[in-house]
Amino acid sequence: MQSRLDNSDDIAVDMAPLIDCVFLLLIFFLVATTLKKLDRELPVQLPEASMAVDTKLAPDALVIGLDVEGELFLNAEPITIEQFHQTLREAAEANPATPIRIDADRLTPYQAIVHVMDQCMFWDLRNIGFHIRDRERRPKG
Repeated sequence: MQSRLDNSDDIAVDMAPLIDCVFLLLIFFLVATTLKKLDRELPVQLPEASMAVDTKLAPDALVIGLDVEGELFLNAEPITIEQFHQTLREAAEANPATPIRIDADRLTPYQAIVHVMDQCMFWDLRNIGFHIRDRERRPKG
């Protein structure tokens, strides 16, 4: 069965749903990129090294930060010592080869760094690295 269209009937595509979808996608990507930048930043003065090896951070890596007072951060979020122990236990149970990066301020007490490393070793997490600043790449200023 054929249907006839009158010349007076206009065929049009409704643009409102398309515009809504585009705005939702725009908001999603703006939020996603903003959260990615905040994920791994911690305001610490990293120590310098001239013989540093530039490596990429694994997506499943735990970034443990220590500020000048020895306060703990996990992926740039402050955590308590109990949360720190819980996180290490869960990471060890999930994957003992989980990479761990320690971002410690150059003035962080050595005892705080030793405590973090000791806890990692206790849970048999041995893939530990340190984040440092390369002398050749340091910012000019």
